[in-house]
Amino acid sequence: MVCLGNICRSPMAEGILKERANEAGLKWMVDSAGTNGFHLGEAPHPLSQKVALIHGIDIRKQRARKFVGEDFDRFDKIYSMAPDVLYNMQKLAGKKFDPRKADLLMNEVYPGKNLEVPDPWSGPETEYEYAFELISQACEAIIAKALSGKIKTY
Repeated sequence: MVCLGNICRSPMAEGILKERANEAGLKWMVDSAGTNGFHLGEAPHPLSQKVALIHGIDIRKQRARKFVGEDFDRFDKIYSMAPDVLYNMQKLAGKKFDPRKADLLMNEVYPGKNLEVPDPWSGPETEYEYAFELISQACEAIIAKALSGKIKTY
């Protein structure tokens, strides 16, 4: 799960997918990162933490890290929260970029629409709640695909 700073959207996405995968009995390694590196080592934004906790997901122990090309070696699928983030991932990964493994998260709900999860940064709590709801929909779709055997690994 990748966004810009790894403190708003992607930590929520990591927490939600981990929770849903565990509930489904899937033994997945789920992580998150940011492409800009401005918040390295920081905890998720307080409103990301609050909204996640309201929904029973604790992301307080997560710490921001920067996305690296080697993530394509470590993970079967890498989801971007927005088209600009996907572009930045490609630039950062260079030759390691694998288009089979990278996609926009919302394409799991709206295939081919290339929609973004709006960045709630500096917005009110309602924007974090909206981002959480979109991410939840996509994570539910990912879990449904996995349980039906439609997930590809590389």
